[in-house]
Amino acid sequence: MATDLVLVRHATSVVPTRGGPDEMTRPLRPEGLVQARDLVGGLLALAPTAVASSPYLRAVQTVEPAARALGLAVDTRWELREWDSGLAPTPDYARHHVRSWEHPDEARPGAESIADLDRRVGAALARLAEEHDGGTVLVGTHGTFAARALLAAGAAGRLAVPRGHAHAGGPRGPVGRRPRGDRRPRTGATP
Repeated sequence: MATDLVLVRHATSVVPTRGGPDEMTRPLRPEGLVQARDLVGGLLALAPTAVASSPYLRAVQTVEPAARALGLAVDTRWELREWDSGLAPTPDYARHHVRSWEHPDEARPGAESIADLDRRVGAALARLAEEHDGGTVLVGTHGTFAARALLAAGAAGRLAVPRGHAHAGGPRGPVGRRPRGDRRPRTGATP
């Protein structure tokens, strides 16, 4: 049976700054908490059978209201975290981010290349699909993770890194639909 994976990119979070909260503890902004609550109805309509999330606070806070409404626990998984780019929040972050997409095999010392991220994304989503065969899993994650998942699902022609912007943009709504009986995970994006 097919498994539906619904990628939920975290809502509006506190902007990363030097000396600010670290990646693990950076929370949603007040408007992000409202956005997370506003997602509940749409996410419940998908009849999720499980909720998984990056362990980063902002991702958990985004899917938590839906999980609570469903009576489901949020299963946090390290492999669903954002890309470990090795980039600090500096004014030239966007330039370095774009270069990483253009040269996916390059990595900063101690960091993850985009190619490494692609392998992690594929393995993590395949594992979720296998564990929840036939179900619908909400996946609380991050922009670069979701973008790479959508690219792998066949959205390459509709997904790009905007020049001068630190996050990838992408289509809204289901993409990567597979024929019935295909056991590969299907993915969808949620704003």
